[in-house]
Amino acid sequence: MRIYVEKVVINIGTGASEEKAEQAATILQRLTNKKPVKAKARKRIPNFGIRKGSIIGAYVTLRGKEAEAFLDKALDAIGKKISERSITTNTFSFGIKEYIDLGLKYDPKIGIIGMDVCVTFAKPGIRVARRKRKRSKIGKRNMVTKEEIIQFLKEKGVNIIKE
Repeated sequence: MRIYVEKVVINIGTGASEEKAEQAATILQRLTNKKPVKAKARKRIPNFGIRKGSIIGAYVTLRGKEAEAFLDKALDAIGKKISERSITTNTFSFGIKEYIDLGLKYDPKIGIIGMDVCVTFAKPGIRVARRKRKRSKIGKRNMVTKEEIIQFLKEKGVNIIKE
């Protein structure tokens, strides 16, 4: 069964500063032409000075052709190399150290900020399986295996680094 990219989530975590979160949202807006969602802290972490409910980052979710186009651009930015450790069932993730690697111009007001990219895969029929089994787990035949993701990435010309 052929797998496809269900969604791509681009996340920039900035910590406690709401000003930095605004800058992260600006970068995501420029990259994707979508309105980013501001991430709030779920609990208080006194060691880092984070209060519950404070804005600590921003993220954008892409689906369909936009997701695949961004994934191609992001893989080019990291040199088409992925560690095998970053691939799990249904997903793989990687980081981009600087937003300028994706083709944006450097903004001295923002500085250098990196981001995380998380890609979720699916098989045809997964939505039906989720709908029928509202509270139970998804069956194994609807899960995307690590080997299927590696095959998908190799078809895109990505080198898988074994560690």
